[in-house]
Amino acid sequence: MDDAIDPTDTPAPENGSARPATGGGRRTSTPAVSCDGVVIRYGDTLAVDRLSFEGRAGQVVALLGPNGAGKTSTVEALEGYRPVSSGSVRVLDLDPRRDHTALVPRIGVMLQKGGVYPMLGSAQVLHLFASYYHDAEDPDHLLDLVGLSAVRRTPWRRLSGGEQQRLALALALVGKPEVLFLDEPTAGVDPEGRIAVRSIIADLADRGICVILTTHELAEAERLADRVVIIDHGRMLADGTPAALASGTADGSIRFSTEPLIDTADLATTLGAGATLEEERPGFYRLQPPPGAATPAVVATLAGWLAERDLALGDLRTGQSLEEAYLAITGSREAADPGAPGAPDGRAGRGSHGLRSRGSR
Repeated sequence: MDDAIDPTDTPAPENGSARPATGGGRRTSTPAVSCDGVVIRYGDTLAVDRLSFEGRAGQVVALLGPNGAGKTSTVEALEGYRPVSSGSVRVLDLDPRRDHTALVPRIGVMLQKGGVYPMLGSAQVLHLFASYYHDAEDPDHLLDLVGLSAVRRTPWRRLSGGEQQRLALALALVGKPEVLFLDEPTAGVDPEGRIAVRSIIADLADRGICVILTTHELAEAERLADRVVIIDHGRMLADGTPAALASGTADGSIRFSTEPLIDTADLATTLGAGATLEEERPGFYRLQPPPGAATPAVVATLAGWLAERDLALGDLRTGQSLEEAYLAITGSREAADPGAPGAPDGRAGRGSHGLRSRGSR
């Protein structure tokens, strides 16, 4: 982990893109979740390589990385379903395997597929699962919470993919967990449902629940996560807040959108010696200001140039997104290890990371 970025003290961004830090809920000095030097092997294959991170009560921790990075193996070890080869995992100060019986009632696990009787309706399934717990959430309240009251009698197999995801979330919540493990919680969920799921997760963190989230949606992680752990080839590449990771890889560029095919050469000349401008995709531009130029002055010049030509200025950003930080961090790993899967050697490029940005689905 010597190569991991740990810019944890950078303040949250002013643009409000990330979820605000939580202030309520239970707080203890002991982490709710911890991995300490975890190694997981499958025969000769090293799936997780000396991974260490923590999640505390009231935090949303997002695990990001390409397919095969070791995220699922790590989460399964935390849930108690997979042994570690060396190192240790603790959840609520319990060993997930040795203390599995004591731990299970205190955690919630969102299943990606299966685990539900296909002929039972949503309400029946929730009432059944609630009966397994001494102190369960009200199933009818959960149906309302995840927006499934209208399909309470519909068999699971007849629910849409997004509705099945929301039911899976409700099932993970029915036991009033102290730690919640979510695997792609908004996969296949419609936009309204995504907003509802994100609101639920934020509320859970505010109540002091530790949420461990795996997702391929970078924008979702940026909105929800207090901390982001980026993993590749089983090793941690970075650990910090979304804002800190973006700041730690920032290159000072400004991104904006307007009409496609503007006169980039003329605008760069107007901005001053040393400015560069490229159209990354139609209508979306990346501007590298002149050395030493003050950002407000550059933005004012840019806005004036566009106004003179009756061009609208949209999507202006003076910092990096989590997506850009992720690509910078994993790209540096590829450069250091050109034979690694996903390296730019003609076999696969950055698209192989399997993470979805704002503009892709």
